[in-house]
Amino acid sequence: MAIVLFDGVAYGMLLFLMGVGLSITMGLMRFVNLSHGVFAVIGGYLGVAIAGSTGSYVLALLLGAVGSGIVGYVLERLLFRHFYRRHPLDQVLVSLGVVFVSIATITYFFGPGIQSFTLPDWLRGQVQFLGLSVGAYRLFLIVVGFAVFALLTFIIRKTLYGAMVRAAVDDQKIAQGLGVNVNTLFSCTFAFGCALAGFGGALSLGALALEPTFPIKYLVFFLMVVCVGGAGTISGPFVAAILVGIIDVAGKYYVPSLGSFLIYLVMIVLLLWKPDGLITLKRK
Repeated sequence: MAIVLFDGVAYGMLLFLMGVGLSITMGLMRFVNLSHGVFAVIGGYLGVAIAGSTGSYVLALLLGAVGSGIVGYVLERLLFRHFYRRHPLDQVLVSLGVVFVSIATITYFFGPGIQSFTLPDWLRGQVQFLGLSVGAYRLFLIVVGFAVFALLTFIIRKTLYGAMVRAAVDDQKIAQGLGVNVNTLFSCTFAFGCALAGFGGALSLGALALEPTFPIKYLVFFLMVVCVGGAGTISGPFVAAILVGIIDVAGKYYVPSLGSFLIYLVMIVLLLWKPDGLITLKRK
């Protein structure tokens, strides 16, 4: 049971890292971005290429995040910002269009198959943790996930940038009247969210199959983490990701005949109980 919980938390950390950026952009910009997984897959493919050429997994993680952030910034400036005030259906359609364009592009350059990746030696094998023999890679996922959560919480609550984000979330017009450049803030925040997704995508190389359809395959999990946790928050997706990860892993381990049915059933129950998410964003 302890190993199942441990693996579930590790899986949840991946979902949190790839999905928290979507929570930030939806909470700030009210933009329904179904293409968020595209930036995770960009980070994954960059991670494979960089790790293969340099042999450094840490560098692959960092550059995967940077590359995804740059692509996100460019797309926000050239495309997405024109849809912020449009109907949500327009936002859904344009973001899905980006998804299918990315799938076709990746398939053309890299082929339709799963990318092969080998973890570095220091992330292989088992280590002792709290009296348990656990996978070094999964322990690394948990440590990184909690560290990123702590860092994001600090940034949002204790820095000037976080104060501007919170002000823009509460009331964009008032924030702009107080001197906050909302357009620049939107672009930087969108790029930051995409960089987090790219970081998560590169981090997931040892656990999830990287292929062109990745953005569609895991889209429902990103949405689940954000909707169940609460859009616009950091702690909400963090809690939801852990719940989703544990329930999904435990369900597949103890009742494999149900497949993924259990996690969707729990999601429906949680959304009926907390339609605005487990942790809601307080607005003035």
